[in-house]
Amino acid sequence: MKDLRYYFNKAIKQHFALGAFNFSNMESLQAITNACKTNKSPAIIAVSESALEYMTPQLTIAMASAVKKACPYVFLHLDHGKSYEICKKAVDLGFDSVMIDGSSLSFQENIALTKKVANYAHKKGALVEGELGQLKGVEDNVNVQENHYTEPLKAKEFVEKTGIDSLAVAIGTSHGAYKYQGLQTLRFDILSEIERLLPNFPLVLHGASSVDKNLVDKINKFGGEIKNAQGVPHELLMKAVKQHNVVKINSDTDIRLAMTAEVREVLKTNPKKFDARDYLGNGRLAIEKLLTDKIINVLFSVNKA
Repeated sequence: MKDLRYYFNKAIKQHFALGAFNFSNMESLQAITNACKTNKSPAIIAVSESALEYMTPQLTIAMASAVKKACPYVFLHLDHGKSYEICKKAVDLGFDSVMIDGSSLSFQENIALTKKVANYAHKKGALVEGELGQLKGVEDNVNVQENHYTEPLKAKEFVEKTGIDSLAVAIGTSHGAYKYQGLQTLRFDILSEIERLLPNFPLVLHGASSVDKNLVDKINKFGGEIKNAQGVPHELLMKAVKQHNVVKINSDTDIRLAMTAEVREVLKTNPKKFDARDYLGNGRLAIEKLLTDKIINVLFSVNKA
């Protein structure tokens, strides 16, 4: 059976990326599954610590197992695990991969923690993603006030000493809906230097939602208050995929925006509705449409399964 490492290697050779799509309920997971099945695209279904707690581990695994039977090219991933204990728990539950986020620690402490997680996960057959550098923004259990770009020489040392399978780098993306106040840009010079020192090594972009203006406007039109939100333009993400070794791009905020926009519209325009299937069903369709566009036009992973 083809594992996640197979698709990372394939992505580097063929210059496409896997979407890492966060879910926190059945509808968002159904939307991800439908988009992947329709486009025969490998993908990562990602769960944060708070989402795992919200859905409960038992239901999370049950839903993910059902999805993986229908789509064997979909992989369950723990997003931003902050401790050895939560990563171990995810591995023991059967996650395909875990991210240990020690980016707030000192360099040596990050190495030690990440290596400990990698040693355990690899014995169980799970892959490990580490992070070096910090992305500004707020999202779930991530709250960072300013960007700290990844230093290429430290990235090389970090990978060599930890034995991780992929590395999340900080090159100008950020968490949440408010990624930029001015010029929307990424540090491709840093990315290129990391790739020179770590040739053919899988790299990851977090905080890479595009924050579609149409979705933001729709939310605000129907009672929301999301002002001056900006995301990462598709053109920058496409460059990261087509010209670099970025094999995994995370999307969480975009999925939340798509669901929220539909829920707000249905409830505002149909005040007598109270069946959750009416508004969550519309939200599911909106997420599926959003992810299909990402798969085809940003990730280029269509028909790669």
